[in-house]
Amino acid sequence: MKIVQNGKLTLPLLLAPALSSFALPLLAAEETMVVTATPGTISELDTPAAVSVLNGDEMRQAAPRVNLSESLSSVPGLQVQNRQNYAQDLQLSVRGFGSRSTYGVRGVRMYVDGIPATMPDGQGQTSNIDLNSVESVEVLRGPFSALYGNASGGVVNVSTTTGMQPPTFEASSYYGSFGSWRNSVKATGATGDGTQAGDVDYAISASRFTTHGYREHSSAQKNLGNAKLGVRLNEASKLTLLLNSVDIDANDPGGLTEQEWRDNPTQAPRANQYNTRKTTKQTQAGLRYERQLTANDDLSVMTYAGVRETTQYQSIPVAPQLNPTHPGGVIELTRHYQGIDSRWTHRGNLLAVPVTFTTGLDYETMSEKRKGFENFVVENGTNVLGEKGSLRRDERNLMWNVDPYLQTAWQFTDKLSLDAGVRFSSVYFDSNDEYITPANGDDSGEASYHKWLPAAALKYAINDAWNVYASAGRGFETPTINELSYRDNGQSGLNFGLKPSTSDTVEIGSKTRVGNSLFTAALFQTDTDDEIVADQSSGGRTTYKNAGETRRRGVELSADSQLGYDWRVKMAWTYLDATYRSNACGDENCEGNRIPGIARNMGYAALEYAPPEGFYAGADVRYMSDIQANDENTAQAPSYTVASLNSGYKLRIEERWMLDVWGRVDNLFDREYVGSVIVNEGNGRYFEPAPGRNYGVGVNLSYTFM
Repeated sequence: MKIVQNGKLTLPLLLAPALSSFALPLLAAEETMVVTATPGTISELDTPAAVSVLNGDEMRQAAPRVNLSESLSSVPGLQVQNRQNYAQDLQLSVRGFGSRSTYGVRGVRMYVDGIPATMPDGQGQTSNIDLNSVESVEVLRGPFSALYGNASGGVVNVSTTTGMQPPTFEASSYYGSFGSWRNSVKATGATGDGTQAGDVDYAISASRFTTHGYREHSSAQKNLGNAKLGVRLNEASKLTLLLNSVDIDANDPGGLTEQEWRDNPTQAPRANQYNTRKTTKQTQAGLRYERQLTANDDLSVMTYAGVRETTQYQSIPVAPQLNPTHPGGVIELTRHYQGIDSRWTHRGNLLAVPVTFTTGLDYETMSEKRKGFENFVVENGTNVLGEKGSLRRDERNLMWNVDPYLQTAWQFTDKLSLDAGVRFSSVYFDSNDEYITPANGDDSGEASYHKWLPAAALKYAINDAWNVYASAGRGFETPTINELSYRDNGQSGLNFGLKPSTSDTVEIGSKTRVGNSLFTAALFQTDTDDEIVADQSSGGRTTYKNAGETRRRGVELSADSQLGYDWRVKMAWTYLDATYRSNACGDENCEGNRIPGIARNMGYAALEYAPPEGFYAGADVRYMSDIQANDENTAQAPSYTVASLNSGYKLRIEERWMLDVWGRVDNLFDREYVGSVIVNEGNGRYFEPAPGRNYGVGVNLSYTFM
C-alpha cells in the first residue's frame, strides 16, 4: 500500500478512521485510499467498502445550508428525513440502523473534525454541524463501520475547511418559505504554505437561522459558531484547535394521526395545549496533535471536552403524572463529555509483503445530571399546562467506554490486498438515584457491556479502473441512556433488562470507473440478535425493548457521471428488505413483518449544469417507498416522489469579488406526503408531515485578499 507524503501526514483509510474515533477523514488516492490531515480528494473506487463522499462546495450550491437532509439523498443506503421539527433533529439511518430514533441520531456514529457528535452510549445529533464550513462529508456503510465501536451501524464523517492562502471573507443570506432566514459569515486564510514552523491556518464561521415553521407551533431559532485554528510546530508536527458552539430554541409540533394529517397537516393540537418546546445549548473544544515520527511512523493524539444542556417540555397529560413513580413531563439534562484517542501507525514489510499496522486506545466518558418535573402548576385550583412544576426525578448518570484497537493492511500483489482489524469495546453505565420517596424507591444501578468487533475485507483489482471486494464484520449497539431511562407502563427506575444488540454483516461489491463516470454496486446481508426497538411511545416519551432476531438484506447502486466539462448526472437506488425473524409483538405475532421506520426502496436522480462562473441550474427527483409506522404493520406512511429545481448566476468582479445569486423550488409539483414517522407511537400519532411546494432565494458574496 503506497502512502502519499508530499509534506502531509497520511494514514490508510481502513487502518485509521474505521477504528479511531478521531481519524481525519479526508482522503486521497494512490492505488488505494488514504486519509490525510489536510483536505484532499477521496477515492471511492479503491476502497474495499461501501463509502460515499460529498463535496462541501457542491452541498452549498443553491442550498439553504441549514440541514444535512438538503444534500445527503444522493447517498445509497442512507435514509435522511427532515421532521420539520427543530426540537427533535433530523431522522437519519444507514441500512436501517437508527430508524427507531424518535429524536436525534442513534445506531449511526457521527464525527465532526474528529470529535464525536455521538456520545459514548450511541446517542448523537446533527445540530452542531456547520454546513457553511463543511469541506466534505463521508458516509461509510457495511462491515467496516462496526470498527468505530458502539452503535456504528453506519458512520458519517464531517470535515470542515482548513484555511489556506489567500485569505477570503464570505457573507451569505437565505430567505425561504415559512419565514425562514439564515445569515452567515465566514473567514479563512493562512500564513505561509503550512509546511514551515510557525505557519498558521484559520477558518471561522458563524450563522443565525430563524423560521416560523411549516406547521403550527414549529418556530425555531438557531445560532451556530465553528472555528478551526492550525499551527505548524515544525516540519514533522502540527497542532490544531477546534471550537464549536450551538444554541437552539425550538417549539415542538409533535406527531399527527392519519386522519389529522389528511384533514390539516399543519395543525399541532397537543403542542399548543402543552406549549411543547425544547432548548439546547452545546459548547465543545478539541485539540489534535499530529507528528510524523519517522518516514514510516506516524503519531496522532486527539482530546476534546464539551457540555450540552437541554430542557424539554412534553405533551404528557396530568393524570399519569399523579402516579408517584412517574418522572414528569419536563426534562432537564446537563451533560459533560470528554475523551482522548491516541494512535500509532507503522508502515513496512513483513516477509516481503508491504504491511501497515495501526494500533491505539480510545477513551470516552459522559456524565449526566437528569431531572424531571411536572409540566403543570396549580393556580387557584386549576391546572396550568406547559409550566415547570414539582420535582419528580433527580439522578446522576455516568457512561464511559475504553476501546483498544488494532488494524493491518496487506498488499499481497499489485492486484490483491487484505484489510483486517479488531476492536475490543467496553461500555460502562452507572446511575445514582437522588429522588427517593416512600412511594418511589431507590432506582440506582449499573451495567457493563463488552464485545470483540472484528472486520476484514479482501479486494481484487481486475484492472486499474475496476475493483471487486468481499467483506465481513461484527458490530454491536448498547442501549443509550435515554433508552435505559424509562420502563414501560409507567414503572419507575431504569430499564436494565434492555440488552445490547449484536449484528453480523457480509457484503460483496464492485466499483468501476468508465471515463469520467463512477459506478458502484453493493450486495449485503445483516443478521441482528436482540435488536433494540421502540416498545411504547406516547407524549414525546418512548420506551424500548429487545426484538429477538432481525435480518436486513439489500442492494445499493450509484452512478456519478461528468458529462463534458460542466454537466453532471448523479443517480442512486437502494433496495432494503428489513424484517423481524422472531416475534417482537407479544400476543400478535409479527414474525416476518417489516421493521418500522425503514423504506424498502429509495431512488434519487439529479442533473446539473455547473460552470465555475456564469449561469448554472440543476434539478433532482427523490423517491421513497411506503414506510411502516408500527411493528404490527397496521399503519404506514405512503410512498412519494418529489422534485426540485434550482438556478443561479455567479459573477466575478475584478478578480477579488464573487457574487452568487440563486433561487430554488422544492416539492415542485406540490405533493402532500409524510416526511417522517414516529415509530410505535402509542396514540397512533405516527405522522410528521412535510411541506408542499416551497421556495427559497439566496445571495453569497465573497472577497479574496490578493
